[in-house]
Amino acid sequence: MYCFRCECVAVQKKRRIVAKVECRSMKYDCPKVTCDDPVILPGKCCKTCPGDNASIIQDVPPPTIANEDERNIKEFGALLTARTSQILKREEMKSMYSINNPQNIVATGRFSLHKKNLYYSFYVSEKATRPRAIQFMDTTGNILEEQNLTIPSTGPFSIYQNTTGKLCGVWRRVPRDYRKFLKDDQIIVAILWGDKYQAELALAGRIEKYPALQTEILSSLLEPAPGTSLEQMAGAGGTAIVSAVGGTASSVHITLVVNGVFNPDEILDVPLNIRLETHDNKQIIIEDVQKVKKPAHAVNVIEITSPVSTSDLRMLARGKLFITVESRRNPESLRLQGQVVSRVSCEIFQTVISSHNPDSQQRTNGLAWIYLNRDGGLVYNLEVNDLNYDVNPLVALVDDNGKRRLELEDLTPTLNRVTNEASGTIDRLGPRVLEPLYAGDLFVTIVDKPDTSIARGRLVSRPIADSRDSPAPILFKKIDEFSPPNVAGMAWVAVDSACELHYDISLTGLNAYRHLELYLEEKAFEVPGATITRTFLEEFNGNYLEGFNLEIPEWLLAKLETSVCYLEVYSKEFSRPLLRAKLKNIKVPSRCFPNDSDNELPIIASTMNDVDNPSYNALDSKCYSSGRFYEEGEQWADRLRECTMCSCVNRRVKCDPIKCPPLRCKPEDVHHRKGECCPICMESKMFEEVSNAKNSPGCRQSGNNQFYLAGSSWHPYLPPSGFDTCAICTCDPVSLQISCSKVQCPQLQCSEKDAYRPDKKSCCKKCPEIRVEIYRGDKAHPDLLKDQSFTPNKTASTQEILANGGCSHAATVYENGQEWHPFISSYGEEKCVDCRCKDGIIQCSKKRCTRSVCNNRILGKNNRKDKNNVDECCSAQCHRVRNHNHNARRMRRERIRDRHQQHAKS
Repeated sequence: MYCFRCECVAVQKKRRIVAKVECRSMKYDCPKVTCDDPVILPGKCCKTCPGDNASIIQDVPPPTIANEDERNIKEFGALLTARTSQILKREEMKSMYSINNPQNIVATGRFSLHKKNLYYSFYVSEKATRPRAIQFMDTTGNILEEQNLTIPSTGPFSIYQNTTGKLCGVWRRVPRDYRKFLKDDQIIVAILWGDKYQAELALAGRIEKYPALQTEILSSLLEPAPGTSLEQMAGAGGTAIVSAVGGTASSVHITLVVNGVFNPDEILDVPLNIRLETHDNKQIIIEDVQKVKKPAHAVNVIEITSPVSTSDLRMLARGKLFITVESRRNPESLRLQGQVVSRVSCEIFQTVISSHNPDSQQRTNGLAWIYLNRDGGLVYNLEVNDLNYDVNPLVALVDDNGKRRLELEDLTPTLNRVTNEASGTIDRLGPRVLEPLYAGDLFVTIVDKPDTSIARGRLVSRPIADSRDSPAPILFKKIDEFSPPNVAGMAWVAVDSACELHYDISLTGLNAYRHLELYLEEKAFEVPGATITRTFLEEFNGNYLEGFNLEIPEWLLAKLETSVCYLEVYSKEFSRPLLRAKLKNIKVPSRCFPNDSDNELPIIASTMNDVDNPSYNALDSKCYSSGRFYEEGEQWADRLRECTMCSCVNRRVKCDPIKCPPLRCKPEDVHHRKGECCPICMESKMFEEVSNAKNSPGCRQSGNNQFYLAGSSWHPYLPPSGFDTCAICTCDPVSLQISCSKVQCPQLQCSEKDAYRPDKKSCCKKCPEIRVEIYRGDKAHPDLLKDQSFTPNKTASTQEILANGGCSHAATVYENGQEWHPFISSYGEEKCVDCRCKDGIIQCSKKRCTRSVCNNRILGKNNRKDKNNVDECCSAQCHRVRNHNHNARRMRRERIRDRHQQHAKS
């Protein structure tokens, strides 16, 4: 529809900026024609006169290209403290945010802009819980983007975020105008705790450019040090951006972003003490004094550079050093401190391992991915294919920067020869590993003898988000000999909380293949002949693909956990698959599963289940169990598990253990036949005849194709709910007919209104139990009434009490003449009811209040401080009497007034 011009415009809804598409027909902008026979030229929208060459602007203008500065700016940082949250103190925001921060929680963030996506990472104080949400705002407070950070109790959980203590995510497809705001330092980020209606705590800070972020290798979150003044340090905090250079001229560059370490009267050239030291202050690596020309309330930037030794760099990389920033005039009260740890950015380093020689016939390939934990340790994971252990291969981390080739770590000792996987942590990390890692010069190599490389791969950085936040990647394997030897690949796959399927594909050795397709394959079981469902995901070119799919149906998402699923890379040029990888460890949020009710199953729509489709397979609607396929809705007894019934529901096998109904017959008539799950009621003589008969009589139910012995009873099996324990079916031993009826409930001893069901699975209602304690022992129970005429017999047994006219109720024994208040479980003690045991009969009655008692209460004559139970029980009754007396007095006054009026008239 090239004659319509559409644009995406920003619309403000309260404090949120939302997008809206506005389209307009270009024909309304066409000029009037002056001839009688105008024509519309091909590809044009306006009529023109023949031979008229007037230029008419009717095409959509080409999109503007971002300038060079915008493309180069990629790294940003932010400090979030109570002092940087001034925007949240505005009058229009006080009802939505709270900046009350008694624990002085601090956070720092790093932001990386890559292909219109803004990846964010945060370090937050360890004393804070996981935030609820993150918001991006402009300088006026309008919310540009909000993302939920809560994790459901059922997962999926992030191994990376739990291990590193970071907060990771991505704002995808950031509009160009917002990217310009980001470049101009006009974006504010806010982290929210609490609930969605009233935030318990909110921290905000401006996202700004810091040149030192380009070379950052370590970071630090600075918080008020122990022993400092809580009042003077309220809202204070900071962050450090640490860069290091090794070699003969080793040095450290630190950029500090701090606030809250100045006295109120310090306004110009304020000196600060800055130290890089061990935690116990026994060894000081760097000590410097820096002057802040004009201290700011929110953000102050300080930079220091100092030469250090190689051992100092090693301690720095291993997380053994701390940064201290303190006031020179008042160091004991105004001091910030934080441990130097791995940099804030959420990232992993990954590579595909393969032979880089196209002519090589070496088929060994694999994948590797590593990351740094909070203490600076290097966590590595490795998986390989077709590795020949006969030649004693060596797997190592190698620094190969072109000038020298240095082996850093040997990973071979942790390589499992059964699974071909290796994993571990390198704790003794130093600058010799960090520098090539961040510079992109670190390789994972596999060699079979000195200087003979089988395969290798360069570790590259990838931000953590969506698919790359899953537990582990999967390794592609070649399908057949057609695939070139050096072709290899890896993939990250995950399903987010919005039920979107995310995937990240990295391939190598596919330079000759330009037209590729990605498919998702699903089959119920890994058996020959099982049906395969193929879903097209995306077409791509090259060696890298990062994407997502919004159109995956719910039933297929559920299959990612329960079925066997593969990712397949397909070549359109050669019309055949190249690589395939089996999915594993895929966690699907529970909200993404189909919402099937017990009485209605959804109709599953799939393009693969079309009879007209040549790829249609009749087995698509069946279930596979115990070596055979079953039809949809079919029921069967499990062959592997005894006394278990299974059914095929929505192409998934659902099994439940058989539940036996209670028997209502004499104990001598209960028999259990060998091979049967439930006993039956039958006379011994008849049971012997049935057991000895060649063809045992019985009933066969058409629904589940099961045989039941004559006289047996069972609960009906109703998938997907399972066994209905509120109904019993019986096979009549004479007529061999099946009859089903509901469970007979006992007659209630209370009203239907008071009855209740103990739980959802209960078939019958019950009356509330009246529970009292047994009156035995030296101490009288507080629920018992104090009857002076009753003297308890402390030595009498239960049989003696009952023989002397005692009463028994709910496993409680009362003596003859004993009185008590009943106890109702759903209400409590009923003190306005008296129960009495008289000659084996329990009689209960409600207390009655006399007129004199009510008059005393109404007139206020009862001024005793200790209100007894009689007064409490008479409250409601006397209230009615008072209302009655008030109404009587009012009517008496009205009658007197009427008589006076009649007398006056006469």
